[in-house]
Amino acid sequence: MPDNYKDNLERYLDELVPERPSELQKMEAYAAEHGFPIIGPASGQACYQIARMIKAQHVFELGSGYGYSTAWFARAVRENGGGEVHHVVWDEELSQMARDHLQVLGYSDLIRYHVSEAVQALRETDGPFDLIFNDIDKPAYPESVAVIEEKLRPGGVLIIDNMVWSGRVWDVTEQDEATQAIRRTTEMLTTSSNWISSLLPIRDGLLVAYKVG
Repeated sequence: MPDNYKDNLERYLDELVPERPSELQKMEAYAAEHGFPIIGPASGQACYQIARMIKAQHVFELGSGYGYSTAWFARAVRENGGGEVHHVVWDEELSQMARDHLQVLGYSDLIRYHVSEAVQALRETDGPFDLIFNDIDKPAYPESVAVIEEKLRPGGVLIIDNMVWSGRVWDVTEQDEATQAIRRTTEMLTTSSNWISSLLPIRDGLLVAYKVG
């Protein structure tokens, strides 16, 4: 396999995504310039597609950055007939950036903003939700699963980002807290009878889990 396979694959997948609104492209440019970790076009398109497929109208994001992933979910919710997307970050500045971007994109009426620790915000918010997206600090992934399972409707979908973790998950020499937490979460969701799960190797890995029953 060529050394540049991963970079070429990621570039190819991003190029397959239809052209985005100019404001979304500005958000992508900001991420590239400042090294901010957004999910990127191919993952965004996958999240949007999944939300459309299950007709999601109630979405909760655990860790939303400055609203890039939120925009993809909001588009799906709008096209599904309306509803709400919960945007959650610790940082007031990021929350304000998200408000500004999402207003320009025309999604303000769909977004509920929380400046809070994400899992606690989910605990305190009435469900159930059709889709929950998880992109919090990786060591917190395993403990978040029980709260997510409680808040997600039967037949709902959980999407978790960074589950390939730049290949560290299969490198036995990598034993740091974040990597081990991702491994535990993957095992929890792929071995439990409560979930039907697949790991999609888009960008840094999206784990998609369907809640059974």
